[in-house]
Amino acid sequence: MLQLNPDLIDTGTPPIPAARAWMTRYDGGFGPPIDLSQAAPGSAPPAELLKRLGEAAARPDIARYGAILGDADLRESYAAELSHLYGGEIASADVAITAGCNLAFVAAILAVAKAGDNVILPAPWYFNHQMTLQMLGIEARPLICRPEDRFVPAVAAAEALIDGRTRALVLVTPNNPTGAIYPDGLIAAFAGLARARGVALIIDETYRDFLAPGANRAHGLFTEAGWRDHVIQLYSFSKAYAVPGHRVGAITAGPAPMAQVLKVLDSFQICAARPAQGVLAWAIGAMQPWRAEVRAAINGRISAFEGVVSSCPGWEISSIGAYFAYVRHPFDGVPAERVAEALAAERGVLGLPGSYFGPGQERHLRFAFANADVAAISGLPARLSGLSV
Repeated sequence: MLQLNPDLIDTGTPPIPAARAWMTRYDGGFGPPIDLSQAAPGSAPPAELLKRLGEAAARPDIARYGAILGDADLRESYAAELSHLYGGEIASADVAITAGCNLAFVAAILAVAKAGDNVILPAPWYFNHQMTLQMLGIEARPLICRPEDRFVPAVAAAEALIDGRTRALVLVTPNNPTGAIYPDGLIAAFAGLARARGVALIIDETYRDFLAPGANRAHGLFTEAGWRDHVIQLYSFSKAYAVPGHRVGAITAGPAPMAQVLKVLDSFQICAARPAQGVLAWAIGAMQPWRAEVRAAINGRISAFEGVVSSCPGWEISSIGAYFAYVRHPFDGVPAERVAEALAAERGVLGLPGSYFGPGQERHLRFAFANADVAAISGLPARLSGLSV
């Protein structure tokens, strides 16, 4: 009989398609369905970007293989943007372009860890991070983040988890699933811990473009001369440029891990999709006004969502920011998956249960409110109120 990979068998099935099946039972009685399950841009990219994508896809030279670490124009444009944003000196050699940020995480992990090692993940965690570690035979060691701390992780708790098999600390800020934004000083403290203990700090900043007004960078790590020795940053172009289907992400790292990342990317992707690479090199500068408008709109939805939930008895926002709200449901003792399923099937609102994001999360649901406009958000009270499970 065919033998399958036991680490992969033990890895959970992708949760979003399973959750979306609940919506097939919704009869429309509360209005159109509202999908708040996945962190995908709610609006299309600008027409000029779409035009340029079409033109780039029609070029014969773009149909050929590109550089493993990404096309030079995009690496240079992105490095320049990072240098400006963070106040450090980041070269194009510090950047690799990947087929989405999930692959960036895979490459970063494989660069520093092997089967039998462990990686510390703040919990609740982004489920694809945990799934990746599981299928690679790497232990995901949960760093429990508490609602009373607004789901911000504690450095001392992380240090207590480090042992001889620990290879990396992972941070996600703004956080998926909680929306929590980690303060600069805390991130610096984690970087210091990583440096002192000889492990990597992998910091996923997929949602950094959606920080609140005035908060233009999450940290100052790139201003430190030795950052290349222990910091690996991940990024996604999907959200800020509304191109998730084109699968473009990035890794920023020093020469030692980058040499290993190159091997991973050559094996997994050869090169990221080249039409999008060429267009994004242009878009980094040209789309800044559009990106600012989207950022303002999504930050406006934070206030709208807070107002809606505050009007629903028993529902409470534990943390909110960027794309996500992590909401405590009112049903004591009821599994989060049962609550989310009832909300989808009976009220037409699809959020994800906290249990998808790690241990101890049964009292919470995650709502990706950035997917919905203010009008859809304003209709949530009628759907949340009176739900029975």
